Amino acid sequence: MSADAVLAIPTNLPGGLDVQRSGHFGRCDCFTIVEIAGGAIADVHTIENAAHVDGGCLGPVQLLVENGVTAIIVSGIGGRPLQGLRSAGIATYFDNSLPLVSEAVEAFRVGGVMPIGDTDVCHG
Repeated sequence: MSADAVLAIPTNLPGGLDVQRSGHFGRCDCFTIVEIAGGAIADVHTIENAAHVDGGCLGPVQLLVENGVTAIIVSGIGGRPLQGLRSAGIATYFDNSLPLVSEAVEAFRVGGVMPIGDTDVCHG
């Protein structure tokens, strides 16, 4: 992983480090945004997810682009938004075993998450 990143985690309300991750990218309540500088957490804030009707499944992708996100860890995502993230240059990682945002962030910081594969997408 990069020592510097703006990492997004799909999150349930109210967002933050000590809450449950959301199970699906497009339907999450919000994104917890974690700015990592020099390998350490520099800032944590949340942004509300775009309504699924606002731009369809690519609305959240545009929201992340507008907020300078460079990487994301998902536990569920469809093929179309995954392609949108890839086209936007947002590194996309997959993990569905770490339930808390803080656990996913720590795994990212130590290189413990893998890039998402095409077989990891949702098909519904």
